[in-house]
Amino acid sequence: MLIDTHCHLDFSDFDSDRELVLKNAHVAGVESVIDVASSLEGSVRAVALARSYPQVYASVGVHPHDAKDCPDAAWQQIRSLVGEKKVVAVGEVGLDFYRNLSEPGIQIEIFRKFIALAMEVRLPLIVHSRLAQDQTLSILKEYPDIGSSGVVIHCFSGDIDFLKQCLDLGWFVSFTCNVTYKKADAIRQAVGFAPLDRMFLETDAPYLSPEGKRGTRNEPANLVELAGAVAKIKQVDYETVCAETTKNAKQFFKIG
Repeated sequence: MLIDTHCHLDFSDFDSDRELVLKNAHVAGVESVIDVASSLEGSVRAVALARSYPQVYASVGVHPHDAKDCPDAAWQQIRSLVGEKKVVAVGEVGLDFYRNLSEPGIQIEIFRKFIALAMEVRLPLIVHSRLAQDQTLSILKEYPDIGSSGVVIHCFSGDIDFLKQCLDLGWFVSFTCNVTYKKADAIRQAVGFAPLDRMFLETDAPYLSPEGKRGTRNEPANLVELAGAVAKIKQVDYETVCAETTKNAKQFFKIG
């Protein structure tokens, strides 16, 4: 069995068939999913889904794209949501200097607030980092105790030096179905380098459908294709990838 550690089932992309998507995931061998929030409204939706479905867990956070839409007045609600029983992480939060849909200074400010919140409530942190490797490392290193609750760099796409530094700090890395893309040699290299006991698998659905399904909506059932690709890269059995990454996720997120 597998755990999709990062998907966005609360998005409107799944409004017409969300329950069927979850059933298909279970049939494929995906036992649980974590609905990772990317906005204040998304945090509310993620918590609601976790309440409604036994196999769904939630995170609470604001994506760096939406950092500009996280006013001081929102923090009372954020603190309330993060205390919900099936909230297993804070995220996704971090830095995205590729599009800069929120001004970098605002991204950094909100990132720091969520780091402090994760430490306060002792939940792991799901980090988004795009074109911001050095800044992400620099900020997180200011909080040396953050590793005690756990840090994962989601949808890892950095270079090997960044990967080494993340692993040296005791963090986890998570890979998505873009591992299967024909031109994703650098990501496959990272998969090969990362120890199996320090990685998670995720779909980031509805984004990043695997090769052969690109252009269609991604969903948790496709996690089996990612697991197969990782098994091939690391030259281990498919069952080993499932067992190890599921064990990692259950321990990290305290699921089950």
